[in-house]
Amino acid sequence: MANYTAADIKALRERTGAGMLDVKKALDAADGDAEKAIEIIRTKGLARAAKREGNATSEGLVAVKVEDTAAGQVATMIELNAETDFVVKNEKFISLADAVLEATAAAGAADEVAAAAAPAGEGTVAELIAAQGATLGEKLVLRRVARVEGPKVTTYLHKTAKDLPPSIGVLVVTDEAGEAVAKDIAQHVAAMAPKYLTREDVPADVVEKEREIALETSKNEGKPEAALPKIVEGRLNGFFKEVVLIDQPLAKDPKTTVGKHVASVNGSLTAFVRFRVGS
Repeated sequence: MANYTAADIKALRERTGAGMLDVKKALDAADGDAEKAIEIIRTKGLARAAKREGNATSEGLVAVKVEDTAAGQVATMIELNAETDFVVKNEKFISLADAVLEATAAAGAADEVAAAAAPAGEGTVAELIAAQGATLGEKLVLRRVARVEGPKVTTYLHKTAKDLPPSIGVLVVTDEAGEAVAKDIAQHVAAMAPKYLTREDVPADVVEKEREIALETSKNEGKPEAALPKIVEGRLNGFFKEVVLIDQPLAKDPKTTVGKHVASVNGSLTAFVRFRVGS
């Protein structure tokens, strides 16, 4: 029997993120030598990489970096995914996310395609992710990247589980005055998940579809024909309050709206981005 203990198995799992059975087999093959076992795990991980291509990557983390510029601030946000929360908690995965974020920000990448091609170490971000995926024994994916800039960019990261990294990330772009309430807005966006900044940002076909639904619903309810236009507009306004950020009731004070909250400090809100892992 190989010369290793349960503590050795636990330590190697923490170092590699590999499953218990894989770790035990590697230690058996390496006669208890942890470093040789790691080499075996990495080699097998590389061999299994193709098999993992179809695996779901529904776990992960969101990371953000804000930098000052001559014109104000620029922020980069990434979502890096894995297959299991066990790997997401692994320090190697968290360190990988930091490295990917740094490389993405340095390259000025605004989407995952540009980020994947960004230089990272001796290769690219894509190559770095693939190599670490082989080490950790899971499929890893850089799912989303966002880059915004403006006078002020406020960020908010939220954990949905205490033992996991942040899984919700928000960027909010304001002017100098708006920064005073930007944290309130960012937390609101994290909780309420608006889809658009203003009504003008809602695509015309989406508005028309909602109008059709409101009309059909009203007719099916037997509403008077003469009252239909007003009823439809009322329901359409209700739709806007659900999906448009500035029209939403503010999470911390539902008596006012996000738009009015920003206006209360004579500020302006020009953009927002929200990532939630897996959605």
